[in-house]
Amino acid sequence: MKLILSFVTVFLFLFQTDLEALRSSYARANDSNANIESFIQMAEKQSGSDPVVSGYKAAAKIMEAKISKGNRKALVKTGATSLENIIKSNPNNVELRLIRLSVQENIPKIVGYRGSLKDDKTFLLNNYSKQNTALKSYIKKFAMQSKTMTEAERATLK
Repeated sequence: MKLILSFVTVFLFLFQTDLEALRSSYARANDSNANIESFIQMAEKQSGSDPVVSGYKAAAKIMEAKISKGNRKALVKTGATSLENIIKSNPNNVELRLIRLSVQENIPKIVGYRGSLKDDKTFLLNNYSKQNTALKSYIKKFAMQSKTMTEAERATLK
């Protein structure tokens, strides 16, 4: 029994480490093209069917359009469609909503993928207190640099 529990604990720790690394890479991605490339590579290496990891993969596809010389419109459309489908299947997942909010904040207005900014921000603020410590910290870091969060909204994130 202890052996099984040990394996489960190790598995969860390794998964959490990958997710933490993916989060960290995503948070730094917009700083430079090299960071975008690094995030895309890290996202592509992820396996499994976890919706949050799939959300980061969709975000990577959208970000790829920023550095691609090819068909940027197709990359954004593919990534956005994928992200929307993942969120539709997991509408109460706070991290997926955070990913979409950050993508929509940072994508040029001309692209037109900005329809969920208010809904996602409200959802994040309303569900912040229910999250684990790591996710709360991640949300708070995002909010501090967010273009759509007001000072009053940032103050509610304790």
